[in-house]
Amino acid sequence: MRTIILRTASNYLLPILLLFSVFILLRGHYLPGGGFIGGLVAAIAFILYGFSHGIDKTRTLLKFHPGIIMTVGYTLAVGSALAPVLFRGLPIMTGLWSSAPVPVIGLVGSSLFFDTGVYLAVIGTSLTIILSIAENQR
Repeated sequence: MRTIILRTASNYLLPILLLFSVFILLRGHYLPGGGFIGGLVAAIAFILYGFSHGIDKTRTLLKFHPGIIMTVGYTLAVGSALAPVLFRGLPIMTGLWSSAPVPVIGLVGSSLFFDTGVYLAVIGTSLTIILSIAENQR
């Protein structure tokens, strides 16, 4: 399914979908959505690109193996969940917040780092599964 229309559309849709996934990640910081849904949208963007351009070109576009992205995501999520226990003696997953807001994002807290970890873990896990299935179908 490598038509010229799909290839051209995926070239434009990839950056738009990735930007939208980051928007969902940041919006979910205070509202429903967040890391899981944003990660799925980003993974779908790369999968669409893979359908139109091929798996090898998608792997070169990623720069990192999806397993590394997944591991960084899990580490970030677990680290942000354990940070209150390690640094303040508070219960696990207690929200820690900065004192000054960051422009565009607002107050930065441990929940943003947890959502970012989930975001990366979902991207890495989804792409690992889909790309390995696609490689075995060749």
